[in-house]
Amino acid sequence: MSEIKHLYGQATIEKLRELANQEKTGLLVYQVSTFPLKVCPMYIQQVDDEGDVWFFSGKDSEHNASILQDGRVQFLSSNTGDSAYFSLSGYAEIVNDREKAEELWSPMAKIWFQEGIDDPNLSLIRFRPNMGYYWDTKTNRMIEFLKMAASVVTGKTADDSVQGKLVV
Repeated sequence: MSEIKHLYGQATIEKLRELANQEKTGLLVYQVSTFPLKVCPMYIQQVDDEGDVWFFSGKDSEHNASILQDGRVQFLSSNTGDSAYFSLSGYAEIVNDREKAEELWSPMAKIWFQEGIDDPNLSLIRFRPNMGYYWDTKTNRMIEFLKMAASVVTGKTADDSVQGKLVV
Protein backbone atom coordinates (compact mmCIF):
# COMPACT_ATOMS: atom_id res chain seq x y z
CA MET A 1 0.00 0.00 0.00
CA SER A 2 1.26 3.47 -0.81
CA GLU A 3 2.61 5.80 1.83
CA ILE A 4 0.43 8.79 2.72
CA LYS A 5 2.46 11.96 3.13
CA HIS A 6 0.58 15.26 3.26
CA LEU A 7 2.62 18.36 2.48
CA TYR A 8 2.12 21.92 3.67
CA GLY A 9 3.59 25.34 2.90
CA GLN A 10 7.20 25.25 1.71
CA ALA A 11 7.20 21.44 1.40
CA THR A 12 4.24 21.73 -0.99
CA ILE A 13 6.04 24.36 -3.08
CA GLU A 14 9.14 22.18 -3.31
CA LYS A 15 7.05 19.16 -4.35
CA LEU A 16 5.21 21.24 -6.96
CA ARG A 17 8.53 22.37 -8.42
CA GLU A 18 9.80 18.80 -8.51
CA LEU A 19 6.63 17.52 -10.22
CA ALA A 20 6.50 20.48 -12.63
CA ASN A 21 10.11 19.86 -13.63
CA GLN A 22 9.25 16.23 -14.40
CA GLU A 23 6.28 17.18 -16.57
CA LYS A 24 5.64 20.77 -17.64
CA THR A 25 2.41 20.14 -19.50
CA GLY A 26 -1.02 19.58 -18.11
CA LEU A 27 -4.66 20.49 -18.44
CA LEU A 28 -6.13 23.73 -17.16
CA VAL A 29 -9.77 23.15 -16.23
CA TYR A 30 -11.87 26.31 -16.23
CA GLN A 31 -15.57 27.12 -16.00
CA VAL A 32 -15.58 24.68 -13.11
CA SER A 33 -19.11 25.69 -12.06
CA THR A 34 -20.63 24.55 -15.36
CA PHE A 35 -21.01 21.29 -17.17
CA PRO A 36 -19.38 20.29 -19.34
CA LEU A 37 -16.15 21.61 -17.90
CA LYS A 38 -13.81 23.41 -20.27
CA VAL A 39 -10.22 22.19 -20.58
CA CYS A 40 -7.12 23.58 -22.25
CA PRO A 41 -3.59 22.12 -22.43
CA MET A 42 -1.02 24.43 -20.85
CA TYR A 43 2.75 24.51 -20.40
CA ILE A 44 4.14 25.48 -16.98
CA GLN A 45 6.63 28.33 -17.21
CA GLN A 46 7.43 28.52 -13.50
CA VAL A 47 6.44 27.60 -9.98
CA ASP A 48 7.55 30.67 -8.04
CA ASP A 49 8.62 31.11 -4.42
CA GLU A 50 5.02 31.67 -3.33
CA GLY A 51 3.82 28.47 -5.01
CA ASP A 52 2.11 30.34 -7.85
CA VAL A 53 2.16 28.54 -11.19
CA TRP A 54 2.77 30.72 -14.24
CA PHE A 55 1.65 30.14 -17.83
CA PHE A 56 1.79 32.15 -21.04
CA SER A 57 -1.62 32.58 -22.62
CA GLY A 58 -3.25 34.35 -25.52
CA LYS A 59 -5.29 37.42 -24.60
CA ASP A 60 -7.90 36.36 -27.14
CA SER A 61 -8.28 32.80 -25.79
CA GLU A 62 -11.50 31.35 -24.46
CA HIS A 63 -9.81 30.38 -21.18
CA ASN A 64 -8.57 33.96 -20.62
CA ALA A 65 -12.10 35.28 -21.11
CA SER A 66 -13.44 32.66 -18.73
CA ILE A 67 -10.82 33.41 -16.06
CA LEU A 68 -11.74 37.10 -16.23
CA GLN A 69 -15.32 36.08 -15.37
CA ASP A 70 -14.55 33.37 -12.81
CA GLY A 71 -11.00 32.64 -11.68
CA ARG A 72 -11.73 29.26 -10.12
CA VAL A 73 -9.62 26.67 -11.94
CA GLN A 74 -8.02 23.29 -11.56
CA PHE A 75 -4.76 22.07 -13.10
CA LEU A 76 -4.06 18.40 -13.76
CA SER A 77 -0.71 16.95 -14.74
CA SER A 78 0.34 13.44 -15.61
CA ASN A 79 3.86 12.16 -16.14
CA THR A 80 3.24 8.54 -17.03
CA GLY A 81 6.94 7.93 -17.69
CA ASP A 82 7.76 8.49 -14.03
CA SER A 83 4.30 7.59 -12.68
CA ALA A 84 3.93 11.04 -11.12
CA TYR A 85 0.61 12.90 -11.10
CA PHE A 86 -0.87 15.95 -9.45
CA SER A 87 -4.10 17.86 -9.30
CA LEU A 88 -4.35 21.44 -8.00
CA SER A 89 -7.34 23.65 -7.29
CA GLY A 90 -7.25 27.37 -6.78
CA TYR A 91 -7.68 30.72 -8.44
CA ALA A 92 -6.22 32.14 -11.64
CA GLU A 93 -5.85 35.69 -12.81
CA ILE A 94 -4.77 37.27 -16.07
CA VAL A 95 -1.59 39.30 -15.68
CA ASN A 96 -0.06 41.75 -18.15
CA ASP A 97 3.44 42.28 -16.77
CA ARG A 98 6.24 42.76 -19.29
CA GLU A 99 8.98 42.29 -16.69
CA LYS A 100 7.54 38.93 -15.58
CA ALA A 101 7.02 37.87 -19.21
CA GLU A 102 10.69 38.66 -19.95
CA GLU A 103 11.74 36.63 -16.90
CA LEU A 104 9.72 33.63 -18.12
CA TRP A 105 10.42 33.97 -21.84
CA SER A 106 12.09 31.09 -23.66
CA PRO A 107 12.49 30.26 -27.34
CA MET A 108 9.74 27.62 -26.93
CA ALA A 109 7.20 30.37 -26.26
CA LYS A 110 7.69 31.67 -29.79
CA ILE A 111 5.74 28.63 -31.02
CA TRP A 112 2.59 30.35 -29.72
CA PHE A 113 3.70 33.98 -29.84
CA GLN A 114 5.38 34.58 -33.19
CA GLU A 115 6.18 38.22 -32.48
CA GLY A 116 8.15 37.22 -29.40
CA ILE A 117 7.94 39.09 -26.14
CA ASP A 118 6.32 42.01 -28.01
CA ASP A 119 3.43 39.91 -29.33
CA PRO A 120 0.29 41.97 -28.65
CA ASN A 121 -1.65 38.77 -27.82
CA LEU A 122 0.77 37.70 -25.06
CA SER A 123 -0.54 37.58 -21.51
CA LEU A 124 0.26 35.59 -18.41
CA ILE A 125 -1.88 33.45 -16.17
CA ARG A 126 -0.92 33.39 -12.51
CA PHE A 127 -2.51 30.34 -10.93
CA ARG A 128 -2.60 30.43 -7.15
CA PRO A 129 -3.30 26.91 -5.96
CA ASN A 130 -4.65 26.54 -2.47
CA MET A 131 -4.77 22.77 -2.32
CA GLY A 132 -4.42 19.64 -4.34
CA TYR A 133 -3.27 16.06 -4.34
CA TYR A 134 -0.27 14.20 -5.70
CA TRP A 135 0.66 10.62 -6.50
CA ASP A 136 4.32 9.81 -7.01
CA THR A 137 6.48 6.73 -7.20
CA LYS A 138 10.00 6.49 -5.90
CA THR A 139 11.23 4.76 -9.07
CA ASN A 140 10.79 5.03 -12.83
CA ARG A 141 8.23 3.22 -14.96
CA MET A 142 10.43 0.24 -15.90
CA ILE A 143 11.23 -0.47 -12.24
CA GLU A 144 7.54 -0.11 -11.40
CA PHE A 145 6.66 -2.63 -14.09
CA LEU A 146 9.23 -5.12 -12.75
CA LYS A 147 7.88 -4.65 -9.22
CA MET A 148 4.34 -5.28 -10.44
CA ALA A 149 5.45 -8.44 -12.22
CA ALA A 150 7.26 -9.63 -9.09
CA SER A 151 4.17 -8.83 -7.05
CA VAL A 152 2.00 -11.03 -9.28
CA VAL A 153 4.47 -13.91 -8.96
CA THR A 154 5.07 -13.60 -5.19
CA GLY A 155 1.57 -12.52 -4.21
CA LYS A 156 3.02 -9.64 -2.16
CA THR A 157 2.27 -5.98 -2.69
CA ALA A 158 5.20 -4.06 -4.14
CA ASP A 159 3.71 -0.58 -4.03
CA ASP A 160 6.26 1.97 -2.86
CA SER A 161 4.38 5.01 -4.09
CA VAL A 162 3.74 8.15 -2.07
CA GLN A 163 0.59 10.21 -2.19
CA GLY A 164 -0.93 13.00 -0.20
CA LYS A 165 -2.57 16.38 0.02
CA LEU A 166 -0.79 19.48 -1.18
CA VAL A 167 -1.70 22.56 0.85
CA VAL A 168 0.01 25.81 -0.11
